[in-house]
Amino acid sequence: MDHSGSLVLIMAAAVLAPLLAYGVSRWLSVPLVIFEILLGILIGPDVLGWAGTGEVIDVLSQLGLAMLIFLAGYEIRFDRVRGDTLKRSVWAWLIALALGLGIGTLLAQGGGFAKGVYVGTALTSTALGAVLPILRDTGDLQGRFGTVMMAMGAVGEFGPIIAMSLLLSGRAPAGSAALLVVFALLTAAAVFWALRPKPPWLSQVIARTLHSSAQFAVRLVLLLLVAMLALSEVLGLDVLLGAFAAGLITRLVLEGAAPESSGTVLSKVEAMGFGFLVPLFFVVTGIEFDLRALLSGGRPLLLLPVFLLLFLVVRGLPIHLLAPRDLGRPERSALVLFGSTALPLVVAITTLGVDDGMMTPGEAAALVGAGMVSVLVFPLVGLRLLARGRGPEGAEAVRAGRAGRVGEGESW
Repeated sequence: MDHSGSLVLIMAAAVLAPLLAYGVSRWLSVPLVIFEILLGILIGPDVLGWAGTGEVIDVLSQLGLAMLIFLAGYEIRFDRVRGDTLKRSVWAWLIALALGLGIGTLLAQGGGFAKGVYVGTALTSTALGAVLPILRDTGDLQGRFGTVMMAMGAVGEFGPIIAMSLLLSGRAPAGSAALLVVFALLTAAAVFWALRPKPPWLSQVIARTLHSSAQFAVRLVLLLLVAMLALSEVLGLDVLLGAFAAGLITRLVLEGAAPESSGTVLSKVEAMGFGFLVPLFFVVTGIEFDLRALLSGGRPLLLLPVFLLLFLVVRGLPIHLLAPRDLGRPERSALVLFGSTALPLVVAITTLGVDDGMMTPGEAAALVGAGMVSVLVFPLVGLRLLARGRGPEGAEAVRAGRAGRVGEGESW
């Protein structure tokens, strides 16, 4: 099928996915991303063969991934992610990285450390974008547990991106580190500009064009995103790093220049992202998913449960060991499950691994499949643990959250 026909089918799948999620939600809360990927697999070459990819679709898919990471960066609140909790989160991720690189190298089967980097880095990621909407709907994002989860998840999103830039760039670590320092300095300059008081006319322009065809604020946000992506590209760093930094900077700019309009501006950007680009990325992920390699038996199929367990061991164990002591036992267990939930960065890293010839399609499918299962299972079990720790009121919050979670915001 040509590109236009494939794009129509991809968007049809994106429309069908929330309907399926809504229909199933009365029995089971299934993250929307699962339906998007499964529908992509269904219409892809390994099942019905109705849709494929091409240059235009690939570009849109990459924009969807960038928008996904951008919105994840926007969610980070520096006023909540700091102090001892942040230190614990960083150390937990560093331990996870050491474990991941070691285990990934052991599983590399002749690929050595170079191949182990892809697997190991993927095992350290946290799908913060999938977790935050769930916790927000149940009210768990506002308390102490939410603060710790925000810190652990933020490092689980940002750490792997830094590791990818350092270890997967093809340059010597010293050269990559030098470029990262340059990027950090330029980003710090952008943050300094964002924190400076803005002239009154900027707020006025944002307010006056908020509901007009000018849409100044939305255009400014997209300029920041594209500029940070371009900066990453120029420095030879992973573009996801630029997308994440753009999200951080955008929050500071909007809350500093027009705090009364920032929520409306974000809703417009989210509509663009979750209404078009992000679901397109996940459906395309399903289309490119190598189902045949996974179901052909042998090593790829055996690796799927192994990777699922390794998410808990590599990412979850350090989180459990370094979680703040004021969290109760159910909360610590739930934190392990939410922190071990992974998918978007797993997709990005495995795509790079296959493109670079360091991972087979079967291995990539096994790792992405494990990520899909983690997104489906870990948050559900985590919510039940939190509810058990709160008693009957917690169970009621879980039921209320389940009814409200059928929205594109859960597509992360």
